Amino acid sequence: MSNSYDVVVVGGGIAGSSLAYCLAKAGARVLVLEAETEFKDRVRGEVLCPWGVAEAEMLGVLSAFREAGAREVRWLDQYMGAQQIEHRDFPATTLTKTPLMTWYHPKMQTSLLNAAEAAGAEVRRGATVNSVTPGRPPRIAHRQNGGVEEVTGRLIVIADGRNSGFRRMAGFEVQRENQTLCIAGVLLDGVPLAEDTFHMFTNPALGEITVWAPQGGGRGRAYLCHWSESRKRLQGDADLSRFIGCLEWTGSVAKYFSAAKKAGPLATFDGADNWVEHPYREGVALLGDAAASSDPTWGQGLALSLRGTRIVRDALLGTDDWDAAGHQYAREQNKIYEKIRTVTSWFREFFLMTGASADARRAGAFPLFAQDPTRVPDLLFSGPDIPLHANSRARFFGEDAVATTKAQAN
Repeated sequence: MSNSYDVVVVGGGIAGSSLAYCLAKAGARVLVLEAETEFKDRVRGEVLCPWGVAEAEMLGVLSAFREAGAREVRWLDQYMGAQQIEHRDFPATTLTKTPLMTWYHPKMQTSLLNAAEAAGAEVRRGATVNSVTPGRPPRIAHRQNGGVEEVTGRLIVIADGRNSGFRRMAGFEVQRENQTLCIAGVLLDGVPLAEDTFHMFTNPALGEITVWAPQGGGRGRAYLCHWSESRKRLQGDADLSRFIGCLEWTGSVAKYFSAAKKAGPLATFDGADNWVEHPYREGVALLGDAAASSDPTWGQGLALSLRGTRIVRDALLGTDDWDAAGHQYAREQNKIYEKIRTVTSWFREFFLMTGASADARRAGAFPLFAQDPTRVPDLLFSGPDIPLHANSRARFFGEDAVATTKAQAN
């Protein structure tokens, strides 16, 4: 019986630790297997959009976020090229009435894993998973301290990130998007960003987006999203000056980055989505980026992971039939993810495609946005609970106005 658990979680990241915390607090016997003994900095998401903050609040993990030094960011300064077009108050304007949050990822992972352990979850660090076997019950073998142990659970949750090696082992088929956006990122010190303001620059002529997220104390994370064929990948210490040079089109490099020093690795990775259409089978569920990895250009990954965590928690706590709960989670998770992927694909096509036809489409649509801002779906910040209608895409691209003009002409 000592090797039998209610839930075994593979991966002590934000999704896995949050779920372990929630279920252990509810009285479940939970085991977390985490490969790293100490979390290290690497380029990844450190921006939780406002709807994700609302998810964290519903999960009850905001206190762990704050203990890790998470910073509430109230304002969005948004630019088109170098021209500022918006100074937005997130709590006043989002569906969830919440701010954005930023943090340093290793501290956040540590805080959440500690919270899960304090709630009663068993945490094994330095554990290497050898196999995941779906079934009744599902089984998982792992190595730690030189020995191999097999454990079972009513449910095994794989939450080991976007490059999960256990999905196919457990029999899941992974889908991948065919697009070439990349994202480069680096943590910087000596950046005088206002600590309550998130900066987002879009350059349709280049097909690029850059975002600057303050972490406090003159530290900030900078990201550059670009087409892989348009720029050489940025990687390593020697590329910092080139990275900062790539931001020149913002017109603000001298103001913010003249004294910047690298405080973490600089790296570029592919942004294309990958996902599993039904992330549950035979006692094994995929969670977070292992279930659906959203293009980081649009900053939905952390919030999507927390929404998935809440769906799993509520499904499991709502019934004794955990197999039915797993399928319920998979359906709801995929529905939410497909809505996010749909809208972010619209944004990618509209804002980042280059060329004469793309420029003409934007030229027609931008004045319509000024007249009616609701033409732009506010999914990035208000989340997937915003309504989409049959004509939402046509309104966003301005196709309804073109059709009306043609009808009037005839």
